Amino acid sequence: MVARYKADDLAGFAYALLTKLDVAAEPARVTAEVLVEGDLMGHTTHGLALLAQNLAELEAGRYAKSGSPKVLSDKPAAVVWDAAPEGARLLGPYVARRAFASAAERARSQGTGTVVVRRSGHIACLAAYFPQVVAQGLVGLLYSSDPTVASVAPHGGLEGRFTPNPMAAGWPTASGPVIMDVSTSITTNGMVARKNQEGARLPGAWLKSAEGEATDDPGVMFRKPAGALLPLGGMDAGHKGFAMALLIEALTSGLGGHGRADQATGWGASLFVQVIDPKAFGGGDAFQRETGWLADACRTTPVKPGDGPVRVPGDGALARRAEQQKQGVALHPSVMPSLKPWCDKLGVAPPPATA
Repeated sequence: MVARYKADDLAGFAYALLTKLDVAAEPARVTAEVLVEGDLMGHTTHGLALLAQNLAELEAGRYAKSGSPKVLSDKPAAVVWDAAPEGARLLGPYVARRAFASAAERARSQGTGTVVVRRSGHIACLAAYFPQVVAQGLVGLLYSSDPTVASVAPHGGLEGRFTPNPMAAGWPTASGPVIMDVSTSITTNGMVARKNQEGARLPGAWLKSAEGEATDDPGVMFRKPAGALLPLGGMDAGHKGFAMALLIEALTSGLGGHGRADQATGWGASLFVQVIDPKAFGGGDAFQRETGWLADACRTTPVKPGDGPVRVPGDGALARRAEQQKQGVALHPSVMPSLKPWCDKLGVAPPPATA
């Protein structure tokens, strides 16, 4: 039986662990909230599963415990930040949440606002940032890459050259928000690592061995020579995911002016954050009428007998979020064991399970 916990208890627990390492209150609070939000939405590899690694980065001095991004360029609708102004990276959720706030402020005055960030810490679940954005009637875009990792092979290649490069977006509609969060590879590094640790196979042939064969064996990523993740589209149509990955690299590391060409090191992210205010275009009500019409048309599409109704992106995540806010967050069984050494070291008791 999977243990469930109150979301507020989990956030308080994460906050306590972070502040025991002398992380400042605001970065600790935001990071705890975002990690728990990932679990609430069902992204179990990108929620509290990442807390232990964040704590290790903080203890080693590779992540900063306080501070603010350095502004490298500032225009009315566009800004570039360096999130490691003193060498250590700022906590990714804190940086991303601040980037969305800045982009939203600019969007309200300029129609659109874009914040590009280099050398951020890992930002966890991308979808976790969008409930706050769409609640303001705004459209948000978030692209992320990590120039220190090369695990996804370009279409037709044998070796990794870039990361899963996720892309996420959220927008309001008259019938509820749409929130998408997809990688430009078929799967993520986190899922591959989890399956390998469990001795399990992936649901499909989502990887490529060093010999160039499609496989569902996560172990190929941990051998020498290593395999690679396949781009979205797989062996047949991977040129599509490859093209999207290149776009995201251009919008993150490219616009930020720092990335793979600099032989970047460390666990982190390059970010492209954009917010659009529909009021500056065809109008907020008109935007939601149009987006709502299409979302509802998709949800009411006829389906094969016995199949469930069509869901638009975000329907499942938001339903899980609502259910888990009431019934408790079902943590993956690996999360609490990964945090036990930190609980013992820092003297923080884990929260009680509700079920």
